[in-house]
Amino acid sequence: MTLQQMTESAGNSGNCPPIALVLGATGGIGGSVARRLMADGWHVRALHRNPPAVAAHQPAFQWIKGDAMNRDAVVAAAMGASLIVHAVNPPGYRNWGTLVLPMIDNSIIAAKASGARIFLPGTVYNYGPDALPNLSEESPQNPKTRKGTIRVELERRLRAAAGEGVPVLIVRAGDFFGPDARSSWFSQGLVKPGKPVMRVTLPAAPGIGHQWAYLPDVAETVVRLLGQAQRLPMFAVFQMAGVWDGDGTQMTAAIARVTGRRQKYSRFPWWLVQLLSPAVPLFFELQEMRYLWRQPVRMSNSRLLQFLGDEPSTPLDKAVRDTLVALGCLDPEDG
Repeated sequence: MTLQQMTESAGNSGNCPPIALVLGATGGIGGSVARRLMADGWHVRALHRNPPAVAAHQPAFQWIKGDAMNRDAVVAAAMGASLIVHAVNPPGYRNWGTLVLPMIDNSIIAAKASGARIFLPGTVYNYGPDALPNLSEESPQNPKTRKGTIRVELERRLRAAAGEGVPVLIVRAGDFFGPDARSSWFSQGLVKPGKPVMRVTLPAAPGIGHQWAYLPDVAETVVRLLGQAQRLPMFAVFQMAGVWDGDGTQMTAAIARVTGRRQKYSRFPWWLVQLLSPAVPLFFELQEMRYLWRQPVRMSNSRLLQFLGDEPSTPLDKAVRDTLVALGCLDPEDG
């Protein structure tokens, strides 16, 4: 769509649905939030470098050719939008230092031009070992990793933008899993996509609790918060409780129940990650994040409960089943 066409569309009558620009619509959280917004009556624009390659998978989105690294493209795509979903990340762990901050700067400029709110999916990477195990939205952020340092700076820039009139919403959650989470610890660590689950890999040390977040629940939470936008402060930060696996066995037990078979278990090969981390960027980043599996990490959702009254929560077995079916690990007719 051309700049002129988007301008004309934005100027139509007030009967038009609100517009959300989604950066990262082909990713797990971006796609989940985009589809949930559509279900709530939003018109979704999705920025992509090659729209024809992805439009067939989600034809209901208005696909716009552009790159999140191109400021003019982001500003043009955001014209008339009241929400920018900033869910774009460099693939894998590559080039975080050179790509992440310029992309958020582009979204901030676009939000200032259009008057849009920015939604950012938050993580636990902001927190260093000193803040664990129990986290609130105000816990100190002293990350010991490169990725965590970038995440803190990213949020700092958003806080500064909020002080300049850009509404910001951040929702922090645990490790994602769900039908859309194809690049996650669940899909690439615990199980092997495309194969029946015969063995589950355990990243955490024995008895260590871990926090998970089912993507449809995250998307539902975001849309409910946006539905009460008039109550949100300019810089709004919430945490989700998600799925708390208190000793590292509840998620694996759910996999066993859903698949109907006793599972074999193996430990994640952290020794190999450490050995190869000097040569493999992905392994270096994983090694830096290992502390999140060595001790419990639990975010409090008390602020969210106070604001919404409850937190959307899908029963664990259904969430695990839907995830395994989407990953090709379970036949839809099984169970």
